[in-house]
Amino acid sequence: MHEVNTVDDVRAGLEANGYLPDEGLTTAVFLALRLHRPLLLEGEAGVGKTEVAKSLSRWTGGRLIRLQCYEGIDVAQAVYEWDYSRQLLHLRTAEAVGRASGADAEQLEDELYSPKFLVRRPLLQAVDYGDGPPPILLIDEVDRADDEFEAFLLEILSDYSVTIPELGTFHAEVPPICIVTSNRTRDVHDALKRRCLYHWVEHPDFEREVAIVALKAPDVPEKLARQVAAATEAMRDMGLYKPPGIAETLDWAQALQLMGADELDAVTVDNTLGSVLKYREDQDRVRATGVEALIERATGRGA
Repeated sequence: MHEVNTVDDVRAGLEANGYLPDEGLTTAVFLALRLHRPLLLEGEAGVGKTEVAKSLSRWTGGRLIRLQCYEGIDVAQAVYEWDYSRQLLHLRTAEAVGRASGADAEQLEDELYSPKFLVRRPLLQAVDYGDGPPPILLIDEVDRADDEFEAFLLEILSDYSVTIPELGTFHAEVPPICIVTSNRTRDVHDALKRRCLYHWVEHPDFEREVAIVALKAPDVPEKLARQVAAATEAMRDMGLYKPPGIAETLDWAQALQLMGADELDAVTVDNTLGSVLKYREDQDRVRATGVEALIERATGRGA
């Protein structure tokens, strides 16, 4: 990665690695890089939050380390645990050769709690990453974790240190680039937000979504890409249970292109709604509103 001196450097770096950010997101990433602060990205599912971390990894050359949060996640899944099965095998081997008693017993116990048997989970990997560029630590969907884990995460992000009683403290001399995402299924606590910089990620505007389709699905004809982006934009205003994100826009555009379409028509749209809307109720609402009306609006907007 080249030195980051301006917001334009960040824009150029992300765009060169497959991500088209708006001005607000570009500024937030720039500040996070320069201030060495975690960046909390909130927004609806499918707006491209996770893709920010992936593009940063490609740009900086740092390894992408992903911690997928879920209900019930704990330290063993997030930081480290001991490989008990290998420890047990080592112990039985020592017993078989007569090393499990006497003076060898203390040495054997030290061996059992050595780095050889340590299973490094994402947070420890990010803190103790060794040589090379700092990794990109992606803490994905933090809103799915419980309050206790969020409090523990706050402690880790405060100084990027992990203490393992048997081995000592691991500390990142240069902190990883940390991206935290949330779909806001619940509010993230204020303490974690204070530790991070914050940006709300919106769905892209029409022209930027057209540009994203052109970048990610270059085989899709321009006319079709514009109509698909316009139709997806219209669906997001229908009060759907799960409005389509950028990934669904791309899926739909590619599905239509594979069906041989070069523009929207009622039959093909109806047959491919499952590519863009993943709930039956949402598909029913679009059909009840009128596929022809949707196409008419998309055709006018995309012209």
